[in-house]
Amino acid sequence: MPLILEPAATALLLALFGVLLGVSVWMSRASQRSSVPVLLVFLAVGMLAGSEGVGRLAFNDYPFAYRLGTLALVLILFDGGLNTSVEALRRVWRPAVSLATLGVALTAGLLAIGAHALGFGWLEALLLGAIVSSTDAAAVFSVLRGSGLHLKRRVGTTLELESGLNDPMAVILTTAFTALVIAPGEIRWWEMPVDVLIQLVVGGAIGVGLGFFGRWALVRLRLPAGGLYAAFTVALAMAAYGVPTLLDGSGFLAVYLSALVLGQGSLPYHAGLARVHNALAWLSQIAMFLLLGLLVYPSRLLEVAGVGIALAFILAVVARPVAVWASLIPFPFGRGEKPFLALAGLRGAVPIILATYPVLRGAPGAERLFDTVFFIVVVSALIPGALVAWFARRLGLERPEPPRAAVALELNKRRAVSGSLLSFRLHPALPVVGATIADLPLPEGAAVALIVRGDELVPARGRVRLEAEDDVYLVVRPDDVPAIQLLFGKVMEE
Repeated sequence: MPLILEPAATALLLALFGVLLGVSVWMSRASQRSSVPVLLVFLAVGMLAGSEGVGRLAFNDYPFAYRLGTLALVLILFDGGLNTSVEALRRVWRPAVSLATLGVALTAGLLAIGAHALGFGWLEALLLGAIVSSTDAAAVFSVLRGSGLHLKRRVGTTLELESGLNDPMAVILTTAFTALVIAPGEIRWWEMPVDVLIQLVVGGAIGVGLGFFGRWALVRLRLPAGGLYAAFTVALAMAAYGVPTLLDGSGFLAVYLSALVLGQGSLPYHAGLARVHNALAWLSQIAMFLLLGLLVYPSRLLEVAGVGIALAFILAVVARPVAVWASLIPFPFGRGEKPFLALAGLRGAVPIILATYPVLRGAPGAERLFDTVFFIVVVSALIPGALVAWFARRLGLERPEPPRAAVALELNKRRAVSGSLLSFRLHPALPVVGATIADLPLPEGAAVALIVRGDELVPARGRVRLEAEDDVYLVVRPDDVPAIQLLFGKVMEE
């Protein structure tokens, strides 16, 4: 094959990535009409473009895949932490932490027993269990969004928080068992719990510290352009992973906690920052799954299909349910909630990324392990994923879908100011329906800013009469929010 020189080589690379990215986004629409997680669509596109697919793109660079995957996970976790509310955290942090620690360890151990029964050595089986022990919120919620299902808040928030917190535990176990596979006699077993505790404490402390530093700095920086604020938060996410990792702490835990702390502050351009990080998280997920699809060889998957199906079955029917049941014993979850949490623990990109680590370290049998993990992830996401929405409805865990605003109207605050812009959909039974704006008993610190009626923007003048199904936007002081909700109902999601 003739050597392609610059700039043609770079142009070809960007064109190929652009085509794959565009095809993936376009095909994601089809996944909304099925129960297939949209992330598996991206994975399939990568496999079709790979060395054994129609695209014939040869790719076997595990180090690059690991680095890009780590970067992607940092951005995904930061976005997750930024959008987690303290109120939700207070409600479910105890069961979520139990699932993210005890649940991960039990899942890894139980799957390791199954893997050993299927012919894996004990250390290799424990490594396999550790790699696939963490869940993936992106896979779960892509299925739920595609089916139009909204979970009851406690169940949905527990799933989301668990998946944000359980990656560090899986990473720590994977690192430790990889070292044991390479040099079985050089690590003492009793050191592993101590190492886990140290990594969690170091990562947690640095993550919380960087989160408070970010809140302090963003308010005082007074940057000349709005885009620089997003650049600063991306820099914070990178530092939150890199610093604790270099100090033998959990970088993934630090990233999530730093974003969690940061997101609770009154930040300049808060809405814009959230939108930027949401876009980065989606781009990271697509790029990561495309790359992982390119990395795998479908012919090698056939060699591990039997074992992979058996292990996926053990994971879904034994390991995950037992781990969920044991982890949630102290917590008052309903009879239907625990089975759903067990079923909805779908696997995603994290296990596949972790499976590249033993390959990089040169662990014996690492490539076979990678193929097995890849197969388990695809099967466990595809089959339980097809049942998640149906199972939630059967168990009565669905909540009514909240109305969504017709217009995304927002305040981008450059500095901290007192007040918010809230939107409401007027239900016919509300007392304000039929009243003019001038007659509304609004608190002194509140005012109607805009009305959206169908496809029309209606100026908020005193003689304008409110009608049912109007979207009304109000400027409200924090102390007046309860009184406003008594008049206008529940705040809409945008």
